[in-house]
Amino acid sequence: MARLGSYLHRHPRLRLAGLLSAPLLWLVVAYLGALAVLLVSAFWTVNGFTGEVVRQFSLGNFRTILTEEVYRNVALRSVGVAAAVTAICVVAAVPMAFFMAKVASARSRHWLVIAILTPLWASYLVKAYAWRILLANNGPMDTLFGGPGYGLPATILVLAYMWLPYMILPVYAGLERLPDSLLEASADLGARAGRTFRSVVLPILIPSVFAGSIFTFSLSLGDYITVQIVGGKTQLIGNLVYANIGAANNLPFAAAIATVPVLIMVIYLLAVRRSGALEEL
Repeated sequence: MARLGSYLHRHPRLRLAGLLSAPLLWLVVAYLGALAVLLVSAFWTVNGFTGEVVRQFSLGNFRTILTEEVYRNVALRSVGVAAAVTAICVVAAVPMAFFMAKVASARSRHWLVIAILTPLWASYLVKAYAWRILLANNGPMDTLFGGPGYGLPATILVLAYMWLPYMILPVYAGLERLPDSLLEASADLGARAGRTFRSVVLPILIPSVFAGSIFTFSLSLGDYITVQIVGGKTQLIGNLVYANIGAANNLPFAAAIATVPVLIMVIYLLAVRRSGALEEL
């Protein structure tokens, strides 16, 4: 045992490989392995007579998704909902994070961070059903504002509430690293608030916003519970996957639909990685 310890001490790379082997094995088997099985099964079909899975290569599932208008509409609607949720979170998160990082006292920041994190401790379903009560006919939202009731706007509103902390925290972390001396120097040089924001704050803010958007966009894109609770008759990609796993019992087609958000997120990550967003995570 002593010889092994001495050998590993002389070979730090081997020691590092040993430490990382278990988590990397778990990542490859559990996560990447599951994605590989998902991708492979998406090319299978189901026998319409027996209901058995036919393990033969076929592009029929993807052809159906691309040619059937209903699936194209659901995919576009899902992307639109995810983009709208992300935009709302950005608009709400930036001033809140700026206040936390640059206006609030150092002692207050800790309590504000706790206040932002507190909703994440509550159950997802509890929060969703609480919003269902708020949005119900003759409920508080209906009485005060005349809606919006159940449907697509309600889904966007609830998802924005759900994922807002995931946008606030990266933006807050980015702004906290911005030295106050840069803001003071900009003011001393005669720059107005707008110029200071564009030249000093925005270059640091953009990577943080993209980092937060990875969470808000992906979580909204794959969500299916909120839309079932407050979405009325609205359907998103997650609903189609759930329906084909359950009632339709068409696992290959469900897998094919599930590859759509995966592909969208891969494209999105490739698009934002140049902004430095991945380093902000």
